[in-house]
Amino acid sequence: MTHPVVLTLNAGSSSLKFGLYAIDGAPVEMAMGLIEAIGRQPRLKAEFGGAAPAVTRDLAAAEAADHASALDTALGLLRAQFPQAQATAVGHRVVHGGPGFDAPVVVDDAVMAELKRLSPFAPLHQPHNIAGIEAAQAAFPDALQVACFDTAFHRRHPKVNDVFALPREYYDKGVRRYGFHGLSYDYISGELGRIAPLLHDGRVIVAHLGNGASMCALQNGRSIASTMGFTALDGLPMGTRTGQIDPGVIFYLVQQEGLSIDEVRQLFYTKSGLLGLSGLSNDMRTLEAAGTQEANEAIDYFVFRIRRELGGLAAALGGLDALVFCGGIGENSRLIRERVCEGMGWLGIELDRGRNTENATVISTDLSRARILVIPTNEELVIARAAKGFLDAAV
Repeated sequence: MTHPVVLTLNAGSSSLKFGLYAIDGAPVEMAMGLIEAIGRQPRLKAEFGGAAPAVTRDLAAAEAADHASALDTALGLLRAQFPQAQATAVGHRVVHGGPGFDAPVVVDDAVMAELKRLSPFAPLHQPHNIAGIEAAQAAFPDALQVACFDTAFHRRHPKVNDVFALPREYYDKGVRRYGFHGLSYDYISGELGRIAPLLHDGRVIVAHLGNGASMCALQNGRSIASTMGFTALDGLPMGTRTGQIDPGVIFYLVQQEGLSIDEVRQLFYTKSGLLGLSGLSNDMRTLEAAGTQEANEAIDYFVFRIRRELGGLAAALGGLDALVFCGGIGENSRLIRERVCEGMGWLGIELDRGRNTENATVISTDLSRARILVIPTNEELVIARAAKGFLDAAV
């Protein structure tokens, strides 16, 4: 007897994150895994919710030469562990939904054509998301394919937070601020509604800090402003991405340094951020342990930009009721959380160092006017819920 499940896929430029969810009721995680360094030196990590020992192993090149073979490898693992599971829907993270997609959609030929048309808006992400969908369509021809967009959560921004000061015709062509990490912010908004409904209805800033990093201002649980803009390059410095930069730097690099546009793109996306500033690593754990001047300066800049954006987003909200940390750095780096909050009493933020050291959910003092929380995010669960919603609607 087979059991219906939802499979979630998050295809990155050289990685594939996958999850399996039971859907007898609300989605419940059965397995979560990651194949990284696809096409280079691939490695697999997977956990099965206690149903079996976790797996961590290097893969042969042929097992993850591309996204299609990586998916085959992931599916082989899941089928071996859960032979009765039958994927009735596959949910996909898609980075860019453009101006039109403000909610998850079932993928058909028209949707796929639009996703491909949007590829120039996210050239380093969208093609891999599309490749993941195509691989899943081949593997599960009868399953519902559901696209969930990182940009959708931000689509109801006030226009002043969407527009650039360009001639209006470019806005109509789609050159506008989109915001990203929307699946993460959607999850955090829902969790706040569950554990702290009064905060959910107030003025909240969420700091999604990881290899990709951004911040979002929420009011009544909805996105008001985000640090990311037209692409996932804007705003905070990231593992290998520049974050905010004067556009004139591009002109200089092309005209005076002789770089091509492709070389500038490569520089901004893959050689900059924490890696470029430190000359060492894009991993915050490595930088915190290094203690070199360059590593410390990279951390200093990361913290400075977070604090600067924190003040700006608080101004957009007209005050602050809560600050939430999430993402790999936000959830695990006590140092970064402490340094971001240090001296922020003027904004109502007062960190409890003991609670912060313990990685408590609430890390503010009892007297802090603004609550400070650490909430692990779960983009895959948002995707699974959306996919199950379409399955339920079809019954």
